[in-house]
Amino acid sequence: MKNKIGIVVLCMFCQFVMGQTFSRKPLHGQVVNDSVALESGYVLNVNTHTRTFISPSGLFDILARPKDTLLFSSSAFLSKKIVLTEKNCAEFLFLVQLDLVNNQLKEVIVGKELKVKAFQANSQRIVDTQFEDDKQSTAKNIAMMSDQTIKYGMDFVRIFKDVKKLLRKKDEVKEEEITDVAFIEYAKLNFTSDFYNKTLNLKPDEIELFLLYCSNDAESKKYLKPDDQFLLMDFLIKKNQEFKKVTIAEK
Repeated sequence: MKNKIGIVVLCMFCQFVMGQTFSRKPLHGQVVNDSVALESGYVLNVNTHTRTFISPSGLFDILARPKDTLLFSSSAFLSKKIVLTEKNCAEFLFLVQLDLVNNQLKEVIVGKELKVKAFQANSQRIVDTQFEDDKQSTAKNIAMMSDQTIKYGMDFVRIFKDVKKLLRKKDEVKEEEITDVAFIEYAKLNFTSDFYNKTLNLKPDEIELFLLYCSNDAESKKYLKPDDQFLLMDFLIKKNQEFKKVTIAEK
């Protein structure tokens, strides 16, 4: 009896999956930029958990339907999230404009820290100044294994405000896109490359797409205080397990 119930459940699940797939149609698109040609990248459909490669000419094909969320990621370009409309799916060639990271964040230096030009009229520059440990500072046990976090973790609120100020120069940039960019910068600056490459086993060109995938989850905004770095690390590890299950669609 149990075997029969299991077979019925399996058949129903297969029908559901096939129904979801067949209701979607191939979306032919091209990622473009006004000044630089796109070399490679990924397109991920969050709803179907499938992703495909972007060709050197910017072309891509992926199964999709209206209201599906697509994530676009490519090196040297700002990642983008788009919720498809009826019009998008009806287009012969769906064009996606990606902006250069250097153009959008030209005042932000991505290194060990996110350096932001402080106002001379207040004391924020003093608050942002880093000081080395002295005899009265809390001792750091360097014998313990690294927790993969950077010594001077960045403040998400500050990053959000700075990115918002820069991206708001374009009126068409939505608040949601700003939040996604700020989360990506925060996550990249607060964890070492070894954490993404070795612990999460991500390729260098997958990191940006993975972080955009994480930012699409509302829970990602819960762990953005310096005291929540372990919770954020746990969240990234769990999301990585989901990300690894994403199917790579053949072109």
